[in-house]
Amino acid sequence: MKRILAFLIIMMMFPVIRTSAQNTNLERLNNFKIGFFTKKLNLTTAEAEKFWPVYNEYQGQRNVIQIEKLKLNRNFNQNESSLNDKQLEEIGDEYVDCMVRESNLAVEFHKKLKQVLPPTKVILYYQAENQYKVQLLNELQTVKQQQKGLRPGRNF
Repeated sequence: MKRILAFLIIMMMFPVIRTSAQNTNLERLNNFKIGFFTKKLNLTTAEAEKFWPVYNEYQGQRNVIQIEKLKLNRNFNQNESSLNDKQLEEIGDEYVDCMVRESNLAVEFHKKLKQVLPPTKVILYYQAENQYKVQLLNELQTVKQQQKGLRPGRNF
């Protein structure tokens, strides 16, 4: 269950790609994220115009890496008993490579962030990012509790 919750959180942090069949919940989540960061960072219109493209590019590239990590985890979990030492070593090496790429991406994002926001707002961004994750976790837990209480046959 923790794995499913973690997967849902990761998926909700992905930037929303607009398609004709876009889910309204994802759209609402994206709107909430924009409002959350805009308010927490107190972004001016000019700052927002520069911040969001940098943020969306970073999130898109980060999501690609996170999907790779999820695939590696899934491969390991589904095939653990049949993998030999060489294959296990390759999975571990690929996983660490993903973490290195994600770290390098964070460094590049930080450099770009410093070009579009003043130093105070850069730090506020990192604080807001953590607050946003906590907020998502709380929302997911609330929804999960509500769904448990609304299952058929459990209501009195």
